[in-house]
Amino acid sequence: MPLTAIVLAAGEGTRMKSRHPKVAHKLLDRPLVWWPVHAARKAGADRIIVVVGSHADEVRAIFDGDTDVEFVEQTERLGTGHAVRVVRDAIGSFEGPTVVLYGDGPLIKPETISALVDETKSNHNAMTLLTMVPPNPFGYGRIVRDADGAPLAIVEQKDCTPEQQKITECNPGIYCFCGSRLTSNIDRIGNDNVQHEYYLTDMLGIYRELGEPVGSIPTEYEETLGVNSRSQLAEVTRIMQRRINEELMASGVTMLSPDLVWVGPEVVVEPDTELLPMTMLWGKSVIGSDCVIGPNTRLTNVLVGNGSSVEETVGYDTIIDEDVTVGPRAYLRPGTHLCDRAHVGTHVEIKNSTIGKGSKVPHISYIGDTQMGGGVNIGAGSITCNYDGVNKHRTTIGNDVFVGSDTMMVAPVAIGDGALIGASSCITRDVPADALSLERSDQRIVPGYAKLRRDRLQKEQ
Repeated sequence: MPLTAIVLAAGEGTRMKSRHPKVAHKLLDRPLVWWPVHAARKAGADRIIVVVGSHADEVRAIFDGDTDVEFVEQTERLGTGHAVRVVRDAIGSFEGPTVVLYGDGPLIKPETISALVDETKSNHNAMTLLTMVPPNPFGYGRIVRDADGAPLAIVEQKDCTPEQQKITECNPGIYCFCGSRLTSNIDRIGNDNVQHEYYLTDMLGIYRELGEPVGSIPTEYEETLGVNSRSQLAEVTRIMQRRINEELMASGVTMLSPDLVWVGPEVVVEPDTELLPMTMLWGKSVIGSDCVIGPNTRLTNVLVGNGSSVEETVGYDTIIDEDVTVGPRAYLRPGTHLCDRAHVGTHVEIKNSTIGKGSKVPHISYIGDTQMGGGVNIGAGSITCNYDGVNKHRTTIGNDVFVGSDTMMVAPVAIGDGALIGASSCITRDVPADALSLERSDQRIVPGYAKLRRDRLQKEQ
């Protein structure tokens, strides 16, 4: 039977003190609402429906291009039960198990969603609750059970008797329903409460009155934490950071200080790689084995081959092949490809360029829009002048070229294999293979001039 996941993400999140919706704030490198959607996918959801309201367009944009995510707008926010009813009215009846998750609840695990679904299907439950035991149950709805141990009611804190207040098992608000029975009975929820809202928790009492079977499964309190403030966002970020880093270390990745390493959920790091402090790996980066990444490094959508070292580097949308050394203090911009054994050194920026096998750009240089062959050495302070104020132009550098320090290569220009470029040259014309190219004024020496100048200046004081 198909699995439907409804992710409630219509709230404003006023406690975030932000002009953006709460669910758009990032945990690691992904918006909060991305996490429960991702968990639902991994749990095998066939249909994912995100309920949007406040800043709906911004929330939709998070999933731009994700064909498996649908959106339903809740124009009036009248409670969780109302949100599910709006979804029913928009898409029709639910088929199969239907899980309700929260856009501000990023720590739910796919395994827990699957367990909820399995419990619902195996026992033909109309509703299965997720339950947890928090360190302090104050403020949570308590799970009251009948003599057989089945959930009987969810009693909110303000309605608890002194005896019920002693109950430690609580309701985090995550459920799995039988879709067809939810479709048929969601309209039974009323709004006879202080807030005049429709609460999904009421479905438990409704099903008990109808004689429908209900069940529950427990989970860790940590997994049910939501985000309502910036401090809570920091808290769940630390939890997810620890969860991901522990998995990486268990798979063979070394971390000198795991608390100072941040890795996104879609990043792959192979065994025997070391991640040094203040390293951030985002997007769909893939790090090979036997690499050293960091310290002070941020890579986004970067592929790093085996045996490479990337130190104090910021990189985006870049391919780094095997046995490459980068940094310290390098900047790799989109479209960069560093081939095997290449070296990019201190204060070097590479943009939309290929650095060939064994080629070196060691010091204080900018290489942009360039195709560079193998065995090239770029002297310190050299740049490719790729922008004429209107358009970008390309530079081509052949194999085994030596470029002297402080050289400007004004694109479009090509330098042939084996050419030698003298230091402090401005290259504006193509250089043939194996040629020497110099562009500088003749050095002039005027004996004694410096002393005469100093004497004159002193007399003028």
